[in-house]
Amino acid sequence: MNALRAAILRGARATPRAAGATRGARAGDGFVFSQLRAYVEGDDPRRIDHAATARVGALQTRVYLEETALVLAAIVDESKSMTVGRRRPLLAAADEALRAWFAALEGEDAAARIVDGRIVRDRRAAAAVRAQTPFHFAPALSVALRALPRGASLLAVIDGFDLADDEMLVRTALRFDATVLLARDPWLDDLPLRGIVRLRDAESDRTRRVFVGPRTRARYRAAAQEREAALHARFHAAGWRVGALDEAGGRTSLLRAFGVPA
Repeated sequence: MNALRAAILRGARATPRAAGATRGARAGDGFVFSQLRAYVEGDDPRRIDHAATARVGALQTRVYLEETALVLAAIVDESKSMTVGRRRPLLAAADEALRAWFAALEGEDAAARIVDGRIVRDRRAAAAVRAQTPFHFAPALSVALRALPRGASLLAVIDGFDLADDEMLVRTALRFDATVLLARDPWLDDLPLRGIVRLRDAESDRTRRVFVGPRTRARYRAAAQEREAALHARFHAAGWRVGALDEAGGRTSLLRAFGVPA
């Protein structure tokens, strides 16, 4: 078993369940419900879902995953603000983290990429698909809460400029093993601007001429650090595992969040 998958599995087993039970502690036959699909020859007749069959008009089978199987789900912010960076776009690091996330899949594990209000379940497509509509975090979490099984492992890679309310963040952490990689401001430690400069808003493309002196750089650094600390504290308080997405390495950022050596 690869080290990242082992760390993810430990987190998934600790995810709270109904009545206070956890993934690894509940009684059962060692399988969890995954999805419904059309019946094919050779399926166990005992797993035919008669209610779904009546609704659809064709035999429907309940598909189960072994208790040790994982459902790895991901939400990635692909908005314009993720295209900034000092040496390369933050989105490039996000892509690295996403590929490493789905590369941890083994055996009967299942993939689920939430994008454009839908779920892409094909393993290869999940890491490669690109959003065609603007990113909004709360609707993506709503899809996850409706469609993913309890105990799934959910990774969100975002910059924190579009967030869900605290109640939704808490509900997500109670249902899933939830991890967020918060993109670090590439200029958090040093704003490399001097004099009169033209600044462009990454989301709206609006520009503005401003004077950047020592005081401006100091205020920017303090505000950026305060914002990062507040975002980390908010997700921690909601019960999420929190990591920082570093522009230099998405895979390394993901491994660090799970305490796995790079």
